[in-house]
Amino acid sequence: MTDFDLDTIVGAVRQNCHISDAQHAGDLTMCTFLLKMRELYRWENAIPLTREMPRSEVGDWMNERGLLWDDLEDAPYVPVPLSAGAADPFESSRINGELLSQGYVYSGGYGRRCKPHFFLGELVRRERRDGFDIYVSGRELARDLEAPPGMYLDRTLFIRAEALRRWLWEKYEEWHWNRKNEAMGRAVAAYPFAEAPEAALDAMTATEMESVILHELGEARVGEALGEAWDDLLVATMRSRAEIMARAVRDLYADCLSSLPGLVERGDPAAIHFFFANFVGMRRALAPELAEAYGIWLQGPTPAVIEDAAAAGLARWRVMAADLLAMHASLGDAVTAEIEARLDPVRKC
Repeated sequence: MTDFDLDTIVGAVRQNCHISDAQHAGDLTMCTFLLKMRELYRWENAIPLTREMPRSEVGDWMNERGLLWDDLEDAPYVPVPLSAGAADPFESSRINGELLSQGYVYSGGYGRRCKPHFFLGELVRRERRDGFDIYVSGRELARDLEAPPGMYLDRTLFIRAEALRRWLWEKYEEWHWNRKNEAMGRAVAAYPFAEAPEAALDAMTATEMESVILHELGEARVGEALGEAWDDLLVATMRSRAEIMARAVRDLYADCLSSLPGLVERGDPAAIHFFFANFVGMRRALAPELAEAYGIWLQGPTPAVIEDAAAAGLARWRVMAADLLAMHASLGDAVTAEIEARLDPVRKC
């Protein structure tokens, strides 16, 4: 047994982050890739969110990072060195068995497009809710190109406050330059962004932390209900429009099961505005009735309108998710065309 060595652990996790990025950065669109690279540069260099970044330095850094990735594209993931011996980077529970007692939290799992995500951060708090462990991290010591604010793995929720804060700032900046999203404008108005942007961002992060927990709890509960067969369905529909639809169905199931009822119970208008500011894309196309309920709520507001819409949506999307699983069990890989024919909102217009 060796002593706890944080620097060595951080180095191993960062190496695995580089390897994951080298192997999967090409899955992103060019626009998304450039935005995420700028954010990663900002994080690595501890540049405040409110400060402009030097374009030439960002460009040079991106070129250097590309050369690093070229050398790592075929590299295997490295073990995480612990006092009790090296651990596979996907053994999050074992790794946290040592790190939590030292005031740190780690996660190694798979996200969308089967991209591995690794992160290591300072543990802010831990709690248990509805049978799930929840770990909230603060300052991050290692992360990869994509940094989801919330992740679920093995009955454990990882809520990343620093990643959430950065993501919220991106949302604010997006709205600031193009103020067409009225719901986002209502959410922003609840905080003093014009006078004190850092304080406003801190307050918004504190509010939306609970929203992320509600979402991840919904994802976790839905995941248990659907089982591993859902992962098989996603593999069968990978990189198709049907995959986008299937993911939206699951998200709507989680929204109506946990997020929306939780938001109504909290009674925080800013959090409700922010939810519907981000109720876009395929979710909105498949469930316009939820956006309509928000519109009615704005006139009141009467919480029962959203609560009733969520209850009806829960029944609908629970059945739809089960139907998609049955379709996959019957049709196998041919399920892609069937899902698109049944759900595509464009075809139904």
